[in-house]
Amino acid sequence: MSRDNAFAELGLRPDATESEVKAAWRRLASQWHPDRNASVGAVARMQRINQAFEQIRSAGFAVGGGDSAGRPERPARADAAHDADASGGHGAQAEAQRPPRRTLRRKLKLTLEEAALGCIKTLRGRITDPCAACAGAGHQVLGGHCARCGGSGALARRSFFGWPAGLVECEACLGGGIARRLCAACAGSGKAPATSYQVKVRIPQGLRDGDLLHVAAGGARTGRPPADIEIRIELLPHPLLRLEDDGVLRCEVPVDGFAWIANRAIEVPTLGGLQTLQLQRDQLAYRLPGQGFPRERRGARADQWVMVRPIFPQSLSVDQQILLDQLLATRSNASGEPLDTSLRDWQRALRDWQRGRPGEGPA
Repeated sequence: MSRDNAFAELGLRPDATESEVKAAWRRLASQWHPDRNASVGAVARMQRINQAFEQIRSAGFAVGGGDSAGRPERPARADAAHDADASGGHGAQAEAQRPPRRTLRRKLKLTLEEAALGCIKTLRGRITDPCAACAGAGHQVLGGHCARCGGSGALARRSFFGWPAGLVECEACLGGGIARRLCAACAGSGKAPATSYQVKVRIPQGLRDGDLLHVAAGGARTGRPPADIEIRIELLPHPLLRLEDDGVLRCEVPVDGFAWIANRAIEVPTLGGLQTLQLQRDQLAYRLPGQGFPRERRGARADQWVMVRPIFPQSLSVDQQILLDQLLATRSNASGEPLDTSLRDWQRALRDWQRGRPGEGPA
């Protein structure tokens, strides 16, 4: 928004003083603030009012509206800009003419595998810049009083019977009182045609849910987006693995109970794909070193724990019952005693205890 457009937006002359600018801003803000004005265009109008006020303040107020010595207020700039300007360069002037840097905010959904191992993602989108012809105002200032309202910025409203019913804002000048016309380049929208962008982003290892990535703006030749991009990471839930805060992954795997007894090998999911796991009938928890999630960004990976849950049939078929009986027979000697010493000792102690109970055994 140019300086003349900014004064026109506030309904002021280009030589308005600081006090006049602030009074006009307060008046318009009171009228168009969304908390007080429920109209559809209130938010957009309030944004234009604020933008105009900031443009005037950054460019400096007219003489008489600055400090006590009558000097105009100096625009607020960084010290580096002052140094560049004082050294004979054009740093401050270029900084004042350069449009403010834009930041696009995007969400990027990643699988657990992509976040843990890193990947390259392609971001596509469309960006709309302010119209260059009208600096985003949607109109161009012609100068002079508005022909429709005579420069007052308001029109008399009439009731159904023709009686005066107060004032309404002039639509031709939007209450500014200065003649203007719609920008032909953007048809009054204040926006240039949308342009598409496509940029490849390298995702580092170990990103967590809610982390932010920043991609600096560049140009078509650099392969960078036309504006800064702030990317918020969103981790998708994994169907098989559960991530803990320390980077440990946990996975519960149901296995056939007979396979577990037989010490068979099974395949378990990891971030790198399926991995073979040798079962042990006396073990239900297995640690896979270095197969978890990175403990910190680009750091070493934690471990993965696999919890095995043996599943046995609720009812046995006839063939299964016969096979189990045969299996049990192989665990006993000819007299029916267990071959395992601990089982044999337990059964003998049980029989001795039973015979020693009152009323048990021979009289």
